[in-house]
Amino acid sequence: MAEEAEDQTITFEDFKLNKQLLNAIEEAGYQKPTPIQQQAIPQIMAGHDILGIAQTGTGKTAAYLLPIIMKVKYAQGTNPRALILAPTRELAMQIEENIGLLAKYTDLRYTAIYGGLGPKTQISKINEGLDILVATPKRMMELYLKGELVLKELKTMVLDEADKMMDMGFMPQIRQILEVIPRKRQNLLFSATMHDKVIELSEEFLEFPTRIEVTPQATPVETVSQVLYQVPNLRTKIAMLEYLLQDKESFNRVIIFTRSKKNAENVAKFLERREYGEVRAIHGNKGQNTRINSMEAFKGGEVRFLVATDVASRGIDITMVSHVINFDVPFVYEDYVHRIGRTGRAENVGAAITFANEAEMYHIRKIEKLIRMQIPEEPMPAAVEVHETPFEEKQEIAMTIDHLKRQANPDFKGAFHEKKAIPKGKPTNSKRDPKASFWQKTKKKGSKKR
Repeated sequence: MAEEAEDQTITFEDFKLNKQLLNAIEEAGYQKPTPIQQQAIPQIMAGHDILGIAQTGTGKTAAYLLPIIMKVKYAQGTNPRALILAPTRELAMQIEENIGLLAKYTDLRYTAIYGGLGPKTQISKINEGLDILVATPKRMMELYLKGELVLKELKTMVLDEADKMMDMGFMPQIRQILEVIPRKRQNLLFSATMHDKVIELSEEFLEFPTRIEVTPQATPVETVSQVLYQVPNLRTKIAMLEYLLQDKESFNRVIIFTRSKKNAENVAKFLERREYGEVRAIHGNKGQNTRINSMEAFKGGEVRFLVATDVASRGIDITMVSHVINFDVPFVYEDYVHRIGRTGRAENVGAAITFANEAEMYHIRKIEKLIRMQIPEEPMPAAVEVHETPFEEKQEIAMTIDHLKRQANPDFKGAFHEKKAIPKGKPTNSKRDPKASFWQKTKKKGSKKR
């Protein structure tokens, strides 16, 4: 029976890919097609429009790239015949890198265009002639309106991470693009989630699509173990982080996600001062070259910690990330899935650890509804000192909880309305930033205990 099951295993040869692609696939280390690849590749090669619901880390990029490379085949003319739209420059760069891996034995010409860099080099590359173009919507329309892009020969268009595109407000640019490209083309739309805006886009964009859904929407990858710790405040989050990172062997390549650029910088500086290993921070305020170099260093194993905001959660494709730590809980619930999808990639085992204070637990419950599972919770390790929450931070958490409850129930009066017993001498609207004061203390040898 085992031999019979093995005989039925689908291989890349079954897709009738050419020798150049099969050699590139083997060298890239792909063992067998993932579920999304098994279902999507034959349908795309048959010319169908596709609506693919696939979470991050499932191999969807190769699922559309392999048939596109087969379809485009060889360098021809000067104008692109396939267009892949991505929401972020990080993802555009990652797709370009994957094309490089899979098309290495072809003469296909390709490039990625995105903001954050001057367009001069990108225009020069376009003028040399292209077969496959990867682009962020804004930069693409910018170069098209300058007359630098000719799109009349497009035969295939891909929208990758469509849900993120909608969240980032790219609908106007996408509509503009749909107006200027040929009507007769194959359309492929991939999304990790299927919210209303994506449905609206799919109805405008796709004609009688084949729907492929390899996992339930917004489900975390099965190879990622998850654990949740209720951590009362910022100072205890730092203590918990320090405790975990003592295990250098297990926590060897770690991505730490924060909700803000400020927290990303502060966590990175804190780790640098403690000298736990090489660390880099990437967020929206970092220059493009800095972000690229940081990710390359992390991918190459030179950097132990990458501290990132959600802008980077979809643009990192690194197979050996040991742990993802959610230092802050994301307010966009789908981002939780994208964050933890940075580990456990390519069927490797990974671990995701989340810290949540009392206010963030509200968002955890919403995330659990989205992913249709309860995140396993563990008590704080006895070795971690639980610090008292400073007054200002306690106020901030309480006010956040009130705000969330009021959103859920407009008649809710709020804890501050019900109990007005605020200690004398304590300001109710302090301008002092409790987080800033904590980080300032850590710059010294050690913070004084209260």
